[in-house]
Amino acid sequence: MFDVVVIGSGPAGYVAAIRASQLGLKTLCIEELSNDKGKPNFGGTCLNVGCIPSKSLLDSSHRYYEAKKNLSDHGIQLGDVKLDLKTMMERKDNIVSKLTGGIDGLFLTNKVESICGKGKVISKNTVQIDKADGSSEKVDAKNIIIATGSSPIEIPAASFGKHIVDSTGALAFDSVPKRLGVVGAGIIGLELGSVWSRLGSEVTVLEALEDFLPMTDTDISKESFKEFKKQGLDIQLASKVTSTKELKNLVKVKYEQKGKEIEVEFDKLIVAVGRKPNSEKVLPKNLGIKIENGFIQVNEYCQTSLENIWAVGDVVRGPMLAHKGSEEGIMVAERIANKQAEVNYDLVPNVIYSHPEIAWVGKNENELKSSGIKYKVGKFPFAASGRALAVDQSVGFVKVISDEKTDSILGVHVFGPAAAEIVQQALISMEFGSSAEDIALTMFSHPTVSEAFHEAALSVNNQAIHIGNKK
Repeated sequence: MFDVVVIGSGPAGYVAAIRASQLGLKTLCIEELSNDKGKPNFGGTCLNVGCIPSKSLLDSSHRYYEAKKNLSDHGIQLGDVKLDLKTMMERKDNIVSKLTGGIDGLFLTNKVESICGKGKVISKNTVQIDKADGSSEKVDAKNIIIATGSSPIEIPAASFGKHIVDSTGALAFDSVPKRLGVVGAGIIGLELGSVWSRLGSEVTVLEALEDFLPMTDTDISKESFKEFKKQGLDIQLASKVTSTKELKNLVKVKYEQKGKEIEVEFDKLIVAVGRKPNSEKVLPKNLGIKIENGFIQVNEYCQTSLENIWAVGDVVRGPMLAHKGSEEGIMVAERIANKQAEVNYDLVPNVIYSHPEIAWVGKNENELKSSGIKYKVGKFPFAASGRALAVDQSVGFVKVISDEKTDSILGVHVFGPAAAEIVQQALISMEFGSSAEDIALTMFSHPTVSEAFHEAALSVNNQAIHIGNKK
């Protein structure tokens, strides 16, 4: 019998398995996907067809765009810059291979057992593993952690096919589409649209909502929308796709916008309207564990109604983010080992790896207004940052929001260079209960883009040095 059986080896599952084994628990991790050798292909969506390959292409495409469009501003003349998409894709695949293989090594080092097959709970202490060859086996477990992740949502108006693809398909084009449509202007849609736009596609993004990035702070929504449009993304808001038709070499798309029906043609169409939890057929109904809208119901510690069955990552409530899932995996492993771990869900960082980056943590102004919380705001533009100007990345700003009375930082929102890294600095500060004044009194290296965070914190209390203060 195993102390812990983990179903799924994505960022939530493999981290949970490693930590459980480190704590002295006999652990097995089950992964459905296999590599060409028939062994488990670890890493889940994030490492294989999500976070890592998309960030690889975002970086490569940005380098290509800079070489083609902007390096001449720095006195660098390259002549005719050519794209070798095959090599770019091979680089992406090599990075994925290194990281997924790295998990295999981590399992070996940490004495985590693994097996390839589709795991499903059949009783409180039993997991069945269905293998690719049609055979199956059962394993007993004192504790079971479900970490089966999520899958792209397919909409009736745009079923996946040869030219209509999900995010996975969008990472594997063998040529640059001349005309590319993207359904959904969320994180995935914007990142993938940015990749192919930089490589030469004419990109149109169709978003059903009237507001752009409604989950972000209003200031970021407004500024980033203008910047994306400036970069060439044709973002059509309040545009609901009603039908699609695949032809031999193109896709015809009809969508409604302000009562009008519009028809457009694309070479490829990416559907990026969100993801759904992979909870189907993982749990038998007779166990009594509730599943609502596909999400396994858990408490604040990711424990189901059965005390020995847990669920983490995309398959439970909260944002579908790799780092959130990993922290939940660690928490559950710790709690199984009778340690008092928890996750601070108020401080989950969010990042859009566009260029410039968008990142935030904590509350935005609209959320604070709706909660009746009084607050102060400080902003600092990267246009006033020496470092940002020197590296030709002066678009955007840092915004710090603090409590009107206590000055405690309630939220930090960044649109600009190294936004993800700046927000991480802010998150650490907020985790320790810092005030805007604490950041203002902290020495920052010069010249760095992080100084914008320092100045924004100073601005909260009208003490900014390099911009005018509020009157």
